[in-house]
Amino acid sequence: MTHTGLVVGVSGIGSWPGRDVREALRVVRGELTEEADGVTPLPYLPELPDRGPGADLVGRGAALLSGLPVDLQPQGWRLVDRPGRDAERTEALWRQDLDELAEEFDGWSGRFKLAVAGPWTLAASVWLPRGDRVLSDRGAVRDLAASLAEGVADHLRRVRRLLPGASLVLQVDEPSLPAVLAGRIRSDSGLRALPAPEPHDAEQHLGVVLESARDAGADLVAVHCCGDRPPVGLLRDAGAGAVSVDTATLGPRGWESVAASVEAGAQLWAGVLPTDGSRTDPAAAADRLRRSWHEVGLETHRLAEVTVTPACGLAGATPETALETTRTAREIARILADGVAS
Repeated sequence: MTHTGLVVGVSGIGSWPGRDVREALRVVRGELTEEADGVTPLPYLPELPDRGPGADLVGRGAALLSGLPVDLQPQGWRLVDRPGRDAERTEALWRQDLDELAEEFDGWSGRFKLAVAGPWTLAASVWLPRGDRVLSDRGAVRDLAASLAEGVADHLRRVRRLLPGASLVLQVDEPSLPAVLAGRIRSDSGLRALPAPEPHDAEQHLGVVLESARDAGADLVAVHCCGDRPPVGLLRDAGAGAVSVDTATLGPRGWESVAASVEAGAQLWAGVLPTDGSRTDPAAAADRLRRSWHEVGLETHRLAEVTVTPACGLAGATPETALETTRTAREIARILADGVAS
């Protein structure tokens, strides 16, 4: 098959099994750095939650908050007056990750993706100093979003110094956003649900983080949401240059929102591979994606704007399954690229 310059992307979501970040980076570099067969890979910094507290999505994200120290309490991560040993351990894990990144990707001049927890997922998961979740206090949510925006900008500048030739992509993870918008996050006592934010506020606070990332030099900012009924339109309106979703959760209305987002200039990062360990037939997965794409009136050539990913992270998989899933994602992207080029 002769390709005409149109390419389909492929990447992972972020989390990876095991505790050896050096080995995980080697796998990412080996599988997601060579462009071939009409496929453009997007390598990323893997997250390894198996390393324990502070290696998880919320702990890593909370560690980036500027001026809002956290520590780990029985309920979870809590805002505190001064950072404690748990926060120091999280920062040490971040340093280790970035040191290994600088070594493994020394001289890298292509695209590279970083991932951070989004403001609404943090607000639903981090606790006030003497109270409920941050989500329970509108002013606290605003302060957390502003703090995260500043911390994310600092993080991007830090990575830029390590990879000066790279084109940085930021993925903001918002797995809790659908539950937040639906008012399904429970209070400390569990006896009541915390009020859902107004859609305008949800969009605005997420947008503050996305805008700060762009201002700090991110060439593309994506938002990943693997929850049921991802609010695709809200993600787009908040300023996401790409929306990353589990395509199995979309349904007809979700696909209509995807079509509107693509028409508005956003990319789709299509999570077409389940992460429950089940095997995926690449040709069938590519066919399902093409069929849904065409049913909402999107043209075949615009599939070249799609990036194929697993539906969610791979921390729960074995290393062998995670590798197989990554290779399957690349094969799906190749099949799509062949269809675009033909």
